[in-house]
Amino acid sequence: MPRAGLTALLSALLFIAACAPLSVPEPEPEPAQPRKDQLVLRPASFDDLPGWRADRHGEALQAFLRSCDKLLRRGSDAKLGGVIPGSVAAWRGACEAAGARDIGDHQAARFFFEDWFEPYSARNHDRERGLFTGYFEPELSGAKAPSDKYNIALYRRPGDLVTVSLGRFRDAFKGERIAGRVVDGALLPYPNRAKIDAGALAGQNLELVWVDSAVDAFFLHIQGSGRVQFQDGGARRIAYAAANGQPYLAIGRNLIAMGALTRENVSMQSIRTWLESHPGEAPAVMQENNSYIFFRWLDGAAADLGPEGAQGVALLAGRSLAVDRRFIGLGMPIWLDASAPDLDPSQPDRTIRRLMVSQDTGGAIRGPVRGDVFWGTGRDAGEIAGRMKHQGRYWLLLPRGLDVSALVN
Repeated sequence: MPRAGLTALLSALLFIAACAPLSVPEPEPEPAQPRKDQLVLRPASFDDLPGWRADRHGEALQAFLRSCDKLLRRGSDAKLGGVIPGSVAAWRGACEAAGARDIGDHQAARFFFEDWFEPYSARNHDRERGLFTGYFEPELSGAKAPSDKYNIALYRRPGDLVTVSLGRFRDAFKGERIAGRVVDGALLPYPNRAKIDAGALAGQNLELVWVDSAVDAFFLHIQGSGRVQFQDGGARRIAYAAANGQPYLAIGRNLIAMGALTRENVSMQSIRTWLESHPGEAPAVMQENNSYIFFRWLDGAAADLGPEGAQGVALLAGRSLAVDRRFIGLGMPIWLDASAPDLDPSQPDRTIRRLMVSQDTGGAIRGPVRGDVFWGTGRDAGEIAGRMKHQGRYWLLLPRGLDVSALVN
């Protein structure tokens, strides 16, 4: 192009640019990061607890006494866990006083809690409501030796399984645990559910008992404990011993994504029905949950009281609550205000306002306002627990004089 033509073209382009509005693309906004969960307490009074006076407080006192029996065996400097300050020493007076109360006198039990504790509303930042679900103790049919019918093994804890509490190494990881096994001096992940199902533990004599249903075994892994009814008579309680450290996955979400279930009808019962009616696809779906639980027998007087929770005490139906131990210690009284399904699915939900005790935990229980209600043993308890997925709130009952100012907002 001749120089004169090029000059004219450049002039025209500059004129057009000068007349056009200046437009600078806005930078893409960075996605908002979810806030890290944080327990916030707000002082309350017993009058703030809905339904407080109507509860059967003696039942909660019975659960609390079980926790106290465990707490009083620990050193005064031992921590209860979670972010609530204070040690066993702060709870000793209440536990010793509880032993002198009659669990059959509900009014006296209420006076005990009012005398020794102060209620605090628990929140996640400024959110007072959270998710509350239910769990129960399943019953399985089992045998001491494998057969064509009893061909699903429940395993005891492997000798090479190493569990690590990360909080011992970094304060930032307090409450976090991992598990694995040491290979050539390095801690490596333990085999997941699919690899164990494929025989990763075969030949190690780890089989504790044999059951007749892979689906029953899978739900036992979710619940953490159960009762095995033997084909030749008798029964024994089986309890959580350890986990493989792999992440827990709620397979209901995957069944929704597959179109097998909907958000409206997903429940333990609907998941079980789908697994049992799709035997060809069920193993792969269950193996999507990499978490795997190892068990032990629970015998003696404690076994007669009920299944054992993470605190090492027998759970009490309707009074034991599983919590997130990163925030809430075990053995703490908690006032729950939520709702739950009626035993009859055709009936509306019912309100549950009762005093419970934090005595258990679980892989799916995550957050400072999150709980899992233990409903008991057997089919009826499972019917309620399997359909419980409700919003609620709770108050922590903490010993009078305990300094929790760092958590109060």
